[in-house]
Amino acid sequence: MAASVLVSAEGISRRYDEMLVLDAIDLSIRDGEFVALLGPSGSGKSTLLRIVTGLMQPSSGLVRYRGVPVDGPCPHAAMVFQTFALYPWLTVLENVALGLKARGMPLRERRSRANRLIELIGLEGFEDAYPKELSGGMRQRVGFARALAVEPELLCMDEPFSALDFLTAENLRNELLDLWTERRIPTRSVLMVTHGVEEAVAMADRIVVLSRNPARVVADVAIGLPRPRNRKHAAFLALVDRIYKIVTEGADPATSPTGAPDHPAQARFAPLPQAAIGMLNGLLELVADRGGRDDLYHLGSELMLEVDDLLPVTEAAELVGLAVVREGDLCLTDLGRRYTDEGATGRKQIVAAQIRDLPLFAVIRRVLASKRDHTMRREFFVEISARELGEAQAEALVDAAVSWGRWAELFAYDHAAEEFYLPEDEADEEDGALEDPPAGEGLADTDGPPGGGEPRP
Repeated sequence: MAASVLVSAEGISRRYDEMLVLDAIDLSIRDGEFVALLGPSGSGKSTLLRIVTGLMQPSSGLVRYRGVPVDGPCPHAAMVFQTFALYPWLTVLENVALGLKARGMPLRERRSRANRLIELIGLEGFEDAYPKELSGGMRQRVGFARALAVEPELLCMDEPFSALDFLTAENLRNELLDLWTERRIPTRSVLMVTHGVEEAVAMADRIVVLSRNPARVVADVAIGLPRPRNRKHAAFLALVDRIYKIVTEGADPATSPTGAPDHPAQARFAPLPQAAIGMLNGLLELVADRGGRDDLYHLGSELMLEVDDLLPVTEAAELVGLAVVREGDLCLTDLGRRYTDEGATGRKQIVAAQIRDLPLFAVIRRVLASKRDHTMRREFFVEISARELGEAQAEALVDAAVSWGRWAELFAYDHAAEEFYLPEDEADEEDGALEDPPAGEGLADTDGPPGGGEPRP
């Protein structure tokens, strides 16, 4: 008999200002199931988690718990946060019992239940300690005990192990799985947001992968491996590789007719990848030395990078036409091979030619060329972008434009004054072009080679 549905999200969408973050998400979690949510950084995983628990309302759509609509914080769900979220002025016992106090449980009963959970989670003897006296792993144990104290049917976790060192995180993962699989806690189902592909395959029964901008469900993969899972087993590695391909390509090659992602129409001011130039250069050089193609999962493992760390770099490489992702491999294009053979100046010229016509770069160049002093404050471009993306995304977009545009010498930037400007030599060229423009033309042509120049003193 199929397990009953514990919670369902039906057509969930969420907007911030004008920006659509979640787009018609359908997600169901059955009784007895451990579900992991994966997706690129900024794909709305945490937002969806908060909507499922009733801590946030969707812009449209509905969440049901055992068939009943959720219109506020769900009393049958509890949350474990990434950053512990403990009250520093309360002891371990008081932090664990806090939710029970809010529910009106008598003092003796809530102390008794809190003590049982503290012992179960491995913190016996630390009941009277304060959070500042505990290690990171111990503080997260308190977070787990506090969530479990209210005996939730649904335990929701937002990257609960990401702030811990490797060994502490691995121990806590195993202990939590033991508590759940051995039914030593009353929790029926678990929903976990993570950015770790291996972590998801090791722990979950199903992995739901979200795309970005806006988030849509691109894959729902059943794991089907018995527990405990051997991370070195061929079946485990094959699943990790498959999930890696889905996250990096935005589609499941095993179920998609073409294996090609379904890309939504891009906004005019689409967000730029938050990737460091040095990391991009190093990764491309590494792939070039290996024949121009390498497996992203193996690269991530070798460099000790999670998929969230690697994705912005691969997206940047694709954006500027230096590489493409095919079947989970990063493959250099002909331009990418030429790029890795160039010195610093040649690389800057290649990137400048590739990004100068992207909407925000083109707008910045046109504005600087047309202004008499060839200068414009940063907030002007943030406000232009925010109309479409919202304030936070616009700030991130302009920050990325500063980094890439300065490196490619498309313009200069004064951090102290928060101003974009053209270097003197290029500004002189623009002034000359504006003195006597041909009849019928408007702004000066800014499509010449990128200018040099140093930041202003």
